[in-house]
Amino acid sequence: MNHLKGVHHVTAITSSAEENYEFFTYVLGMRLVKKTVNQDDIQTYHLFFADDKGSAGTDMTFFDFPNIPKGVHGTNEISKTSFRVPTDAALDYWVKRFDRLNVKHTGMKEQFGKKTLSFVDFDNQHYQLISDEHNSGVAAGTPWQDGPIPLEYAITGLGPVFVRVANFKYFKDVLEKVMLFTEIAEEGDFHLFEVGEGGNGAQIIVEHNTVLPVARQGFGTVHHAAFRVEDRAVLDEWTARFESFGFHTSGYVNRHFFESLYARVAPQILFELATDGPGFMGDEPYETLGEKLSLPPFLEPKREQIEGLVRPIDTVRSSIMFDKEYE
Repeated sequence: MNHLKGVHHVTAITSSAEENYEFFTYVLGMRLVKKTVNQDDIQTYHLFFADDKGSAGTDMTFFDFPNIPKGVHGTNEISKTSFRVPTDAALDYWVKRFDRLNVKHTGMKEQFGKKTLSFVDFDNQHYQLISDEHNSGVAAGTPWQDGPIPLEYAITGLGPVFVRVANFKYFKDVLEKVMLFTEIAEEGDFHLFEVGEGGNGAQIIVEHNTVLPVARQGFGTVHHAAFRVEDRAVLDEWTARFESFGFHTSGYVNRHFFESLYARVAPQILFELATDGPGFMGDEPYETLGEKLSLPPFLEPKREQIEGLVRPIDTVRSSIMFDKEYE
């Protein structure tokens, strides 16, 4: 059985595609690599922020479902998304940056031997930065070369995905027996699992929590998390594996930028497996990636209708010269 290769992407829900674009571009310095729509709900934007090249394992994506209520954090949710930075010194930079830009954060902490910095955005979506200083395993991505963050401090990809569950024993069984993760450490109510080459880019941190109320999905919460597989053949292996354990799956889904399958692995926890390719470079030049509304071929005939449904967002950055913002 081919093991999962690591984290592929995390998809969350925002109250405002415009504010979301501003926050990820100008505060976090991640590159918008694709501006498209939710393929199942074409009036909803789907924005993809990633590394310089849109590499698998580096992208955080957002839906802005119209009129959705604010989510409520609690147990039984994908609770926090991590972003990798190169060193502990990078976290010092980010503390100062967040203070200057009035981004709420916890200050620097340590968990499982890694320095971290947790913070929230305007929707109270939960994130953390994690240092790769003592990390090995899945390689990091390439920071956005022309963004506002000095390259030695910039975000290079996704780190551990946090999941909060009430029934830890069941979820541990799913991770270990079905998805072939291994538990490698425990700190209080937090359990660290990894897969494949391991390291920050291939980990899940599970918090056992029976105290908080059950989470409610809405803006400010995560919709699903995805894990990497090599190609369609491996994806099909995993479909058969999930179904052999009695899980209902979506079956094969072609998302154009990658190929996928979805499975709800626990109450309110939706996981996706996604192929590394073909990626985001097929329909736009590198220099202007994410600047136009990109549609997969099956939606292209509906372009006029879709452009009438989604309000325009100006995402042109190729004409902007960012000065790297040293603190």
